[in-house]
Amino acid sequence: MKIFVTGISTEVGKTIVSAVLVEALKADYWKPVQSGDLDYSDSDKVRELISNDKTVFHENSYALHTPMSPHASAAIDGVEIKLGNIKEPETVNHLVIEGAGGLLVPLNDTDTIFDLIQPNHLVVVVSRHYLGSINHSLLTINALLERGFKTVIVFSGDPHPTTEDIILKKTGIPTLGRIKEEPAFNREIILQYAEQISPNLLSFE
Repeated sequence: MKIFVTGISTEVGKTIVSAVLVEALKADYWKPVQSGDLDYSDSDKVRELISNDKTVFHENSYALHTPMSPHASAAIDGVEIKLGNIKEPETVNHLVIEGAGGLLVPLNDTDTIFDLIQPNHLVVVVSRHYLGSINHSLLTINALLERGFKTVIVFSGDPHPTTEDIILKKTGIPTLGRIKEEPAFNREIILQYAEQISPNLLSFE
């Protein structure tokens, strides 16, 4: 199984969800484009949160220094992101791929994160409640469904039933569950969520 994790915006919990998915499947992990935080990257965060010894962490195709949109961060570094240089790693294991921000985050003048998603990917949308999150969730999910991607949702943070119910009703997609607002995330908590989410996740194999 190959899973692409995207969010309805930035800072919605993609990396935590990615860690849970990696642990649930003992999957490999790949962040194609890392913008900023190279001293403690998303790969480092996931590595710190998982317990299994099977996961392989694949190298970023682009590791950029400034925490900005990839196209802008690349310009500061004096490079141009080329879609052809972003090659999905070969593995016989499951693979969790974490995007950057949302679907339409630009990689360059023509390509976006959306262009990294392949037909054989299960897309996991991470949605977190804030003013405007319904609109952002529906835009993200409908864009994926229009292109024919198999799509599921994970809710992140404290419950907000009216927001979540309307998103599910209007899109008709299934949910893998919720990652609550924890005081802190560590290996034990990630493992607990992995065990909860695993039965739902395996039904998509």
